[in-house]
Amino acid sequence: METKIKMSSPSVRKIAECFVKPRFETEQEQIIHLSSWDIAMLSVHYIQKGLLFEKPQNKIHSIPTFIAKLKHSLSDTLVEFYPLAGRFATIRKENPHTYVVCVDCRNSPGAKLIQAEVDLSVADIMEKTYVPEIVHSFFDHDRKVNHDGHTESLLTIQVTELKDGIFIGVSMSHAIADGTSYWRFWEKLSRNFESDGKICNVNNLTVHNRWFPDGHDKIINLPYKHEDEFVSRFESPSLLERIFHVSSESIIKLKAKANAECNTTKISAFQSLAALVWKSITRSRNLPRDQIASCRMAINNRIRLNPQIPDNYFGNYIQTVKGAAIVSELLENNLGFAAMELHKAVINHCDEHVRAFLEGCQKTSFVYKLGQSFDPYCVMMGSSSRFNKYGSEFGLGRAIAIRSGYGNKFDGKVTSYPGRDGGGSVDLEVCLLPEHMKALESDLEFMSVVYVS
Repeated sequence: METKIKMSSPSVRKIAECFVKPRFETEQEQIIHLSSWDIAMLSVHYIQKGLLFEKPQNKIHSIPTFIAKLKHSLSDTLVEFYPLAGRFATIRKENPHTYVVCVDCRNSPGAKLIQAEVDLSVADIMEKTYVPEIVHSFFDHDRKVNHDGHTESLLTIQVTELKDGIFIGVSMSHAIADGTSYWRFWEKLSRNFESDGKICNVNNLTVHNRWFPDGHDKIINLPYKHEDEFVSRFESPSLLERIFHVSSESIIKLKAKANAECNTTKISAFQSLAALVWKSITRSRNLPRDQIASCRMAINNRIRLNPQIPDNYFGNYIQTVKGAAIVSELLENNLGFAAMELHKAVINHCDEHVRAFLEGCQKTSFVYKLGQSFDPYCVMMGSSSRFNKYGSEFGLGRAIAIRSGYGNKFDGKVTSYPGRDGGGSVDLEVCLLPEHMKALESDLEFMSVVYVS
């Protein structure tokens, strides 16, 4: 590690950091123009997810050696994911008006790699009722928004050494990648790490050419003069974060129940689980009976376009879909009612709907703002338990937990992870105001389905 830096936190001590460039330059385009989906993310936080590992018991583990190998693997991986070594740039002109945000991969310092340590054990993270706030310090880009990628790295990997564990936290600009692209990077990085310095020969290489509908200009000119017109800084209130586990058996029962109550077989397992979460959090908020409550779910547009876009297309191809109901209607009806509302939202999200959304984004230069996009009556189901999040091992064995940073959290944000035990189990990371969390923990319907460790 090249640059020695001073302690920046009384708890997590940053030992060193450096910037990492691709092992060799690619012949691909070095200026990448953002799509409407990318631009929409400029004012939200970075994606921040990480894996907690126990230190290997049967061999001496050297953190400096691990960091050196990770640096080499990151350099190899950036050959395929080279935009992550770039920075955002804004092209401004007065006459005619031009305001274009793009990724500039020329002369960039690269992605960032941080070595840190903390005087905590794995048990200090795992055995707490609520996720300790110090976990947020296991990530770079705390409270940064994606537009900050003009001067901040678009990707940082922070390796934090615990007394008996290692936490690998990856923060990546959400204006350059969605969850599919983010976890694809994790997988490639781990595979390169475990290949002993040989770049893996993978046929399904990442594609960085953004997809635009026919007839759309591939250079989007925004109607702004300054970033303050579309960038806002969201500070979340004081939240409690807790991990709730849902076994595969419980999910199977939920799905069967929701489908039976609607006399159908079309409602998915996730829609059934999301319906339970929606009902339970709405009940915990003690909302007025005539209030409209909603549940949003992140949805992958790649498979909904016609023709479909392959998963190896790097970038943002996501939206949210929404089910909504009056509180009295939501709570007085059965699980199937809520699950069917969510099911209808998903099946109605087709090629025509996606293209219409993009058309609107391009006309209005739409940018999400966390303080405005999600109301206090909303539950937001983010990420996906389908991603192979435990598949990245870095020679350390299977991780014991997934945790996340400060980014994009608010009252009612629920993040889905695959359960560590596999088999279709799911872990839910629930973020709520303290009074709402306490009510949820006393909710008989919810707690009869989940379990806590």
